[in-house]
Amino acid sequence: MRELRIRVLAGVFVVAGVLSWAGARLWNSIGTLPSVPLAAPVVLALIAVVLLATAISLRARLKAQRERRPGAKGVDPLMAARAVVFGQASALVAALVAGMYGGTGTFLLELLDMPARRDQAIYAGFSVLAGLAVIAAAMFLERVCKLPEDEDQNHPGAEPVA
Repeated sequence: MRELRIRVLAGVFVVAGVLSWAGARLWNSIGTLPSVPLAAPVVLALIAVVLLATAISLRARLKAQRERRPGAKGVDPLMAARAVVFGQASALVAALVAGMYGGTGTFLLELLDMPARRDQAIYAGFSVLAGLAVIAAAMFLERVCKLPEDEDQNHPGAEPVA
């Protein structure tokens, strides 16, 4: 499985942000800009909590397994792989959504004199922060589930496996 790259996430964030900002300007000039839902940061924060809880649980189980504690519950490799895939997918979607709300929020900064638009900008800002929390939790989960032999292959002097 390939490691999640920050460059890819940053690229998705920036492209989505620029397109969203341009789309918000265009949409506002034609008609009324749709509102930023209050549920957006809440849902993203819940996903971040689930990812973080999964990572902490897996880390504790892996540590107990490594220390050979009696009664330690092992980690099914397929479950760990599914958790990592869920984390990677969540991080990509969070980068897209955070970029989208970041672009919209940037546009809304021009309209802070209107109370409704100020609230929308705040919701967009919290959505960006919650999206970044999802990305951080997904990266932590990926690091927790990384196999020790994966780390050996990333060194410049490591020999390729045939």
